[in-house]
Amino acid sequence: MKPSDILLQYWGYSSFRPLQEEIINSIWYGNDTLGLMPTGGGKSITFQVPALGKDGLCLVITPLIALMKDQVQNLRKRDVKAVAVYSGMTHQEIITALENCIFGNYKFLYVSPERLDTEIFRMKLRSMKVSIITVDESHCISQWGYDFRPAYLKIAEIRKILPGVPVLALTATATSAVIKDIQEKLQFTKENVFRMSFERKNLAYKVLQADNKEAELILLVNKIQGSAIVYVRNRKKTKDIAELLSNEGMTACFYHAGLNNEVRDTRQKQWQSGECRVMVATNAFGMGIDKPDVRLVVHLDLPDSIEAYFQEAGRAGRDGEKADAVILYSNSDKTKLNKRLTDTFPEKEYVKEVYEHLNYYYQMAMGDGLGCMYEFNLEEFCRKFKHFHVPADGALKILAQAGYIEYTDEQDNLSRLIFTVHREELYKFHSSPSSIKY
Repeated sequence: MKPSDILLQYWGYSSFRPLQEEIINSIWYGNDTLGLMPTGGGKSITFQVPALGKDGLCLVITPLIALMKDQVQNLRKRDVKAVAVYSGMTHQEIITALENCIFGNYKFLYVSPERLDTEIFRMKLRSMKVSIITVDESHCISQWGYDFRPAYLKIAEIRKILPGVPVLALTATATSAVIKDIQEKLQFTKENVFRMSFERKNLAYKVLQADNKEAELILLVNKIQGSAIVYVRNRKKTKDIAELLSNEGMTACFYHAGLNNEVRDTRQKQWQSGECRVMVATNAFGMGIDKPDVRLVVHLDLPDSIEAYFQEAGRAGRDGEKADAVILYSNSDKTKLNKRLTDTFPEKEYVKEVYEHLNYYYQMAMGDGLGCMYEFNLEEFCRKFKHFHVPADGALKILAQAGYIEYTDEQDNLSRLIFTVHREELYKFHSSPSSIKY
């Protein structure tokens, strides 16, 4: 079957969106391919169509558990065999899912990047017939990117297990340095990039000066029909703003990573169905969520970067109709942003202190615990050792980037932490003034 026939049979569309067909043809003929497409540009079609036209299984690597579940569900509705393996599944459930991919004629296996480094996954992978490796959110592999995740570096090792299998890397945000880095880290045979214009003509970007942000927010939400997302910086504020909007007669709910899975799933479904019109959330909400009728995205607080803002704002207007992305700005925001920068990149002595407190937290000697994985509760850790949340989180991310630990902050599960250095390497860290560079 040709790609256009597959599109018609499974999705009912007679033609591709811009750039989809070019990316599909490239991976169809076995070329390592990097596709840059804006949020809502139809990235999933670019690997699902060629995978359905080839023998074997498409391995999809993504950090977004919500996206895994959503895409597996949608594929199954089309009578396509798909499965996801993620944290929270029992050992037996994971074994069953992986063996189904060996013997059960499955077409798609979704996994998190952290799963790639487990012995059981690699052992089972060797028995699978893999046709394509898809790397979603591929900017996470680059230390030049705004959301670097060390676990992505393991993908190069997976390529050695699966020689000759082409890689399709996808992202919605990447600078020229990140584009080059993605291809190097994923060991592309040659540079091969497809870029789509990131201009969203239906989306109006606005910055409004507001001394009273809450009052301005109420006016903005009252002006629009359809759904809205309001982004704030901290968890308590999500609840406060949701209550404010509810008191004004709007249906609003709140979402952050501290809520349990069941509550988050329920609220996400309420928002997607329209039962809840306004979602007030931290940046834990939105990745992998595809709701077409979002008419308004408001940032009450400034995001961490231009890339993060572009991705969050891009959740508005995915149906092609007019939508607004609004930043509400006050004079104090610049001061807050400067402080956040200092907190996110703390001094080296503070980073060392956080590492020492990790050892106390798990009651182990300094330098022990190599390869051990632990569940990690950042709030409890901060409370116990009297750390503020943002600098402690920043210190853990610096330790992860330097290779001393693996720190997995999954949106749908408890955080996990793995110690990755021997005692001798740790002593070098203590004695060297430049062992951590950032």
